[in-house]
Amino acid sequence: MHATVGDRLHVHSRSVGLDENIGEILEVRGSEGAPPYLVRFPDGHEGLVYPGPTSLVKPRTPESPRLKDSAPAR
Repeated sequence: MHATVGDRLHVHSRSVGLDENIGEILEVRGSEGAPPYLVRFPDGHEGLVYPGPTSLVKPRTPESPRLKDSAPAR
């Protein structure tokens, strides 16, 4: 898995009926784009993520808006 700052991390649910979780990668802490990633989710929560097998990194495009956060993370 390879990511850069601004990419989107999609974490797909392993349970039926639950939505995927999408966050914006703020920092790449591994070498050469490898995990872990500091990710901000739309609710403003930030966390250090080691993506699992249900995760996918999608590159940021010029049209991609930044994810909205309702409140700054603490």
